[in-house]
Amino acid sequence: MSVVVAGVGMIPFAKPGRSETYDRMGAEAVRRALADAGVSLADIRQAYAGYVYADSAAGQTAIYGVGETGIPIVNVNNYCASGSTALWLARQAVESGAVDCALAVGFEQMAPGAIGTVFPDRPDSLHRFAAARQRRGEYPDVPPAALYFGEAGAEYAAAYDLDPAVFALVAVKSRRHAAANPYAVFRDPLTVDEVLASPHIHGPLTRLQCCPPTCGAAAAVLCTPAFAAAHGIDASVRIRAQAMTSDRPDSFEGDARALVGATIARRAADAVYAETGVDPLDIPVAEVHDCFTTNEVLAYEALRLTPDGTAEQFIRDGDNTYGGRVVVNPSGGLLSKGHPLGATGLAQCAELVWQLRGAAGARQVDGARLALQHNIGLGSACVVTLYERLDAAS
Repeated sequence: MSVVVAGVGMIPFAKPGRSETYDRMGAEAVRRALADAGVSLADIRQAYAGYVYADSAAGQTAIYGVGETGIPIVNVNNYCASGSTALWLARQAVESGAVDCALAVGFEQMAPGAIGTVFPDRPDSLHRFAAARQRRGEYPDVPPAALYFGEAGAEYAAAYDLDPAVFALVAVKSRRHAAANPYAVFRDPLTVDEVLASPHIHGPLTRLQCCPPTCGAAAAVLCTPAFAAAHGIDASVRIRAQAMTSDRPDSFEGDARALVGATIARRAADAVYAETGVDPLDIPVAEVHDCFTTNEVLAYEALRLTPDGTAEQFIRDGDNTYGGRVVVNPSGGLLSKGHPLGATGLAQCAELVWQLRGAAGARQVDGARLALQHNIGLGSACVVTLYERLDAAS
């Protein structure tokens, strides 16, 4: 059974200290998604809430800001893939027939600065990753995420003789797209020179190639086609396929690109393509997990948007933007829109639903009928989702 995306909603993302509290942000995103779908909280049968930095049962706290209906509320914590994991669970609940309408919401109230360890008195959930990357040396002054993704980018550049300035082109493209997105934090244009002149972080990464800590929330209402018909809901945008993966031993065998999720992303994408028969070269718009410019470049090839080793030409030819083969991150992506961890997967969902509805305004990708979403969190979880716009008669 196909699953209808009945409604989506998100709030403008903000820098830490400039947002509402997580519960108010989450509640507002839920209200917007419900209004978009034209249903009430009483119509929701199950809810899934994704976040990273909040106490247990924060999902209830956020949803209770809209109403208290007694439904099951499941809290999801999968690092940066928390929002899309909530979406994955809601989709499963509807697709299985367990419920006819479900809600996924993601939110994050972040602190300024790089992400650090919260619970130093117990095993770190990333200790296998830390052990695998320590073979490359110790860099105590570099934020952990930048270590992983900087080294993955350096490894890719060495493997294919890529000019590191190509990564900076991704940041420039991101800002150009974000200029048309009222939900994005950073909308001012950048030049390659400005990106490269910003403070060096690690490997090919400079500060303007790293996503900022951000606060925000987004939500989606999913339902069955029958529920949509009974409630007068626009059922044209549906989740056609979705796959979620985690690590196998090969993530830890020395390849920096595999360590940050390129391998599990390919497995998830290949599962989606195999299920649907869709050729990745036929996808016109995608939202990918560009927490760093290096990861967007890895994602192009992991998702088979361009063959292995061709990302530099793909970027230089403009095949990752308007007028090219696939518009990647029309929202501005994590680099410019911002990355409130639990909200990111559902913000990607909202952007792609608007694209398929033809409601993305100045960001609109003309004639888009397929859209691909890629959301990854170290630890690890990768969710790849393929959306489709159907004709009214479908």
